[in-house]
Amino acid sequence: MRKKYLISGSNGLLGQKLVYKLMGRNDIICMATARGENRLVNKTGYEYHSLDISDKQNVLDVFKTCMPDVVIHTAAMTNVDACELNREECWKLNVTAVGNLIEALEELKQNNPSYQPHFIHLSTDFIFDGSHGPLTEEETPNPISYYGESKLAAEKLVQQSKLSWAMARTVLVYGIVDNMSRSNIVLWAKENLSSGKTIHVVDDQYRTPTLAEDLADGCILIADKKARGVYNISGKDYLNILELVHKVADYYGLDKSLIKPSKSTDIKQPAKRPPITGFIIDKAKRELGYNPHSFEEGIAIMDRQVKEMV
Repeated sequence: MRKKYLISGSNGLLGQKLVYKLMGRNDIICMATARGENRLVNKTGYEYHSLDISDKQNVLDVFKTCMPDVVIHTAAMTNVDACELNREECWKLNVTAVGNLIEALEELKQNNPSYQPHFIHLSTDFIFDGSHGPLTEEETPNPISYYGESKLAAEKLVQQSKLSWAMARTVLVYGIVDNMSRSNIVLWAKENLSSGKTIHVVDDQYRTPTLAEDLADGCILIADKKARGVYNISGKDYLNILELVHKVADYYGLDKSLIKPSKSTDIKQPAKRPPITGFIIDKAKRELGYNPHSFEEGIAIMDRQVKEMV
């Protein structure tokens, strides 16, 4: 019997990577869901269902139709400044919607005692205050932005649910997708430096940047192993943002004199960012067999994908 894996947010960066990795497997049925039209270039090898996660009845209807064995919930409002400025929308998409998914699965489970879905929720390093790092799964959350507050509230809903659940927390995800609407730090640095523009880059924010393919692999390992609990799924290189941008410049042979160090306090943004995060991924390595690429390997993978798209 083929297991059914349902992906929410399949039009997004992680969602697309998950669909493309899962659609080739003959032991599962991959179900992609997102609001509106399917934006993936490849439309075959999986099912697509339009799903508005903020619509409680729509969620229940789609889940009743699909009866997924695993739900990997990637859909969220992730623009940190937009979340700060539009708190109602942020809460609706990041918290209320998670409640809708949980309630639908719990209702189906209650009506079908043999039905035991596994819920995998994506979370973020922004639930922490950034006072120190890198962090283990046992750290105490203390968000400093509304985005972080919303993601922590969603985590609590998942943990309090009656479902079999797992949490995949991640950091600064980068990658290439079909019909890309948002850039990422690697592309931003490359594009500006290639154009000869001076860029100001903070040297006081530390992260473990995560290749989208690695994050997808981590989620799939959790799903396949039906692992439960919290897992840090990020890259393995602990870098400040300035070091990260220098590595991008080195890879492409770009002029590093255009990169000017700055401090977080110099950048005026609506939402605060935690200065120091990054994750220790020993648990995921040990229990899941998770093995992410180095940051340089990640840049090379992205570079190859960009060239293939041209």
